[in-house]
Amino acid sequence: MWKGNGLGGKQEAAIEGTGRELGGQGNWGLEDAPGLLARASLPIMFPWPLPLTSSALTLLLGALTSLFLWYCYRLGSQDMQALGVGSQAGGINGGPGGCPEAGRSGPRSCGEPGEGPGTEGLVSRRLRAYARRYSWAGMGRVRRAAQGGPGPGRGPGVLGIQRPGLLFLPDLPSAPFVPRDAQRHDVELLESSFPAILRDFGAVSWDFSGSTPLPRGWSSPLAPGCYQLLLYQAGRCQPSNCRRCPGAYRALRGLRSFMSANTFGNAGFSVLLPGARLEGCCGPTNARVRCHLGLKIPPGCELVVGGEPQCWAEGHCLLVDDSFLHTVAHNGSAEDGPRVVFIVDLWHPNVAGAERQALDFVFAPDP
Repeated sequence: MWKGNGLGGKQEAAIEGTGRELGGQGNWGLEDAPGLLARASLPIMFPWPLPLTSSALTLLLGALTSLFLWYCYRLGSQDMQALGVGSQAGGINGGPGGCPEAGRSGPRSCGEPGEGPGTEGLVSRRLRAYARRYSWAGMGRVRRAAQGGPGPGRGPGVLGIQRPGLLFLPDLPSAPFVPRDAQRHDVELLESSFPAILRDFGAVSWDFSGSTPLPRGWSSPLAPGCYQLLLYQAGRCQPSNCRRCPGAYRALRGLRSFMSANTFGNAGFSVLLPGARLEGCCGPTNARVRCHLGLKIPPGCELVVGGEPQCWAEGHCLLVDDSFLHTVAHNGSAEDGPRVVFIVDLWHPNVAGAERQALDFVFAPDP
């Protein structure tokens, strides 16, 4: 015989009641075990209200779900803003606004619209969208550039002759003129295409007097005496001009490092009349190198980049980093005729493939 102790609440009372029924005064024997086990299997009653607790948990889970959905909406909105604000990024003329060498003249940049903190934020958002879709691998320099890291003119001891107006990619070797060997394949291809490109210019040329309306395909000059006909403008092919210049277009299609897929990339004919001068300005980025193929170079023409003077030669290429302060002048007489060069924007040879892919995504032309 034993005493039924150690149980609490209703179960204890129920067992004690069973003991009274079975053996009286809470004493029982082994013969009463079946009835005791049946009573002990009664459901346990919790001391707190379970329905109220379930409602609180449901409300908490609902609130957490709402916060998660709101966060996802914010991320999606940023991606759409980064990818869809083409009207802002599309104004980033990676190339000439009026002349391939300069665009709108100015002391700091070559008339590249879309500069400033707003554009810097847009670049960062587009780069984050690219990284979410692909990877951050190999994006160290591009990430620092998008965040507005140290660049020319932003830190002590940096010369002020290199001031890219939009994107400065750090740790790139910088020199006003780039050696031909850095882009040997493209340089040799353009120079071998010199006769065909010169014939194309003869087919679209005019008297450049300014007294007649501009022929089809030629852009209005943003500087006196400076004209251009572009086959690619800000990363976009100009089909009608390409059809009129088949030799030049064929050469562009054979280039390995042509910036043909982002707004920094341009290609076309640049004409500078006698007496015209484009004062010092800087291009939008140091990630590109401009290749100048001389077509018609009269006496008295000069190109000064980063304080270093150079001159074109007919049938030969000159590689220029136009993020350096540069000036273009035609000091010849009217009888000498215009200076004509074919300009192509190439990737800087030290920009890696992963960086090129990211910059093509960030600075993609408007759809």
